[in-house]
Amino acid sequence: MYPTTGRFLEALAESYTPLSRVTLFRPDGRTEELERVAGTVNVDWGQQCRRSCSVSLPDPSLIPRTESAKYGLYGAQLRVECGVQVGSYTEMVPVGQFWVDGVDGDVDDGPTVITGRSLECVVQADKFTAPWRSTGNAVAAITALIRRSLPDAAVTATAADAAIGPRTWDIGGDPWEAVLEIAATIGADVYCDAGGGFVIAELPDLLTTTPAWTIAADEHGVYLSASRGMSTQDVHNGIVVQGENPETGVSTGAVLVVDADPGSPTYWGGPFGRRPAFHSSPTLTTTGQCLAAGTLLLRKELAPNATANLRSLVNPALEAGDVLRVVYPDGTADLVQAAAFPIGIGTGGDFTVTAISAKEGS
Repeated sequence: MYPTTGRFLEALAESYTPLSRVTLFRPDGRTEELERVAGTVNVDWGQQCRRSCSVSLPDPSLIPRTESAKYGLYGAQLRVECGVQVGSYTEMVPVGQFWVDGVDGDVDDGPTVITGRSLECVVQADKFTAPWRSTGNAVAAITALIRRSLPDAAVTATAADAAIGPRTWDIGGDPWEAVLEIAATIGADVYCDAGGGFVIAELPDLLTTTPAWTIAADEHGVYLSASRGMSTQDVHNGIVVQGENPETGVSTGAVLVVDADPGSPTYWGGPFGRRPAFHSSPTLTTTGQCLAAGTLLLRKELAPNATANLRSLVNPALEAGDVLRVVYPDGTADLVQAAAFPIGIGTGGDFTVTAISAKEGS
């Protein structure tokens, strides 16, 4: 979750005035705050570009009608912020830094609609025009790939670093796919956060990660309603990991990592059976690396075994992948991970969080 004061989370359960700010950064260095009518930021853990936005504005003058006006928006970015005001207390948080993808609308009366995606799309679009070789350590290799397209990008790493085998990507390859492949070597998630910085973080473990937010059905809570479900689709209870590096000729044996907890509903070889996933990368050069990567990657393979749709008062500081504690009206509790949710720009109110990995009785 984006860092906030404790007062911010308290205010979400109170009667507050929602705040918002939308700022356009033009390629020529000019910035301007835009008057807005409405808009939504969608956050989705399952998308390579984790955040997207659609902002509706009353002013039709932003709709490009000449070639120069078009070029004036090529490379533009949009920053969206939301916040709360209770009396004299105000606090704003970013909900996304976006590359402007499109602008359209009624040229006479408006509104103008601006759409954008978070900055992973810049790395993704900057395909390799010459072979690109990564070697050394994972964090440095990921950082180099991001800064190849965004030289001033802030990159924060909290995942444990490790050496990787040399890997060369061909002309026309997708640099963001390269980022994700290297990140898998250290069991990490890489994304652009709400503030526009890039994060390299270990995939969270529900049982050991401190919940970022509590959604509780009590007098001062934000819980409104919930539905629960389960699905076996895309759930794997084991993963086979191996490294095959044609550049060095090194090949590791296949390493199998499984859910070995006999009390788990997805116990390998239990009633759920054996459902392996597979991962191979030239960046893995030792059996130990394969075992470490498989142990972390298995967390994500097990994740969708339960689902929850949680309707609560909106929290614009929430990040996809955050671990949440949900306390239901009957006092039972779950730990879940936020997977996808919409944030209305400046509307307050409620939202629905699609969550995965619900664990009963947590």
